[in-house]
Amino acid sequence: MTDVGEIRELEQRGDLRARIQTAYDTRTVDLGASIACDGVCLTVVRTGADWFDVEISAETVSKSNLGAWSVGYRVNLERALKVGDELGGHIVSGHVDGTAEVVGIRDEGDSTRVTLRAPEALARFIAPKGSVALNGTSLTVNEVDGTTFGINFIPHTKQVTTWGAVEEGDLVNLEIDTLARYVARLSEMG
Repeated sequence: MTDVGEIRELEQRGDLRARIQTAYDTRTVDLGASIACDGVCLTVVRTGADWFDVEISAETVSKSNLGAWSVGYRVNLERALKVGDELGGHIVSGHVDGTAEVVGIRDEGDSTRVTLRAPEALARFIAPKGSVALNGTSLTVNEVDGTTFGINFIPHTKQVTTWGAVEEGDLVNLEIDTLARYVARLSEMG
């Protein structure tokens, strides 16, 4: 995650169009570039001095929390990885699998433990000490109990992402670990 943007405009056309304010130097953002917005890989269709526009299909809206976006909503932003960039977490594709619901929040020292509930079909891919991406943030799973799992947020993560404002009941975009998905698929075939 490299920036926190803000939704400036929303327009429902054939698809949903969003204008997102950013600190990125938009002169370096090409039309057609992919930017993960709260973990959802979206294509830039227009840019301005401090903003870019994306179009969001009905399919993407149905699999994510983007349909709940409103003007003023803050989103985690991440530009596409370039060859030679540091890998600071697990590989995240921006292909969101669904949403998870925040069902518990409690402070533990300076950190915050967040408990989430995943859809049953996705929960089987989540393992303790495994990886998930939530709203585009690569995270390590602490514990799993059925369809619920816990994540620990350190103060730095809460300050530089939207996780400092999380509330119970929030729906967040969930991308399961790519490796877990393929291992499960191979075991089904074997």
